[in-house]
Amino acid sequence: MENLKEFMLIFRMTPSETALTPEQLGQQHQQWGAFIGGIAAQAKFMGTNRLGFEGNLIHGTTETNQIADENTPIVSGYLLLKAENLAEATKMAKGCPILAAGGSVEIREIIPM
Repeated sequence: MENLKEFMLIFRMTPSETALTPEQLGQQHQQWGAFIGGIAAQAKFMGTNRLGFEGNLIHGTTETNQIADENTPIVSGYLLLKAENLAEATKMAKGCPILAAGGSVEIREIIPM
């Protein structure tokens, strides 16, 4: 496990105005807990955070005050993990609950600077 590389799983989803029921929210929390717990049980979990829906996006000198709308997938969070290679990180990402909710996961190796 000494030669493990670091990877970031980037979660994307389209914001929904449909509120989840308390039961659905509870199920979602359990699914995410199991997903993150499975990675942590392998001693490969490094950290994770959700991102808010509001933000600014800058292109050159143009700034957009809203990055989320109902039709555009946005980065909703990320998870940092350790894996032997991209294939192993991808295999772990396939268990992400965001996939069942219509979202996507981008897997990228972290390059130390």
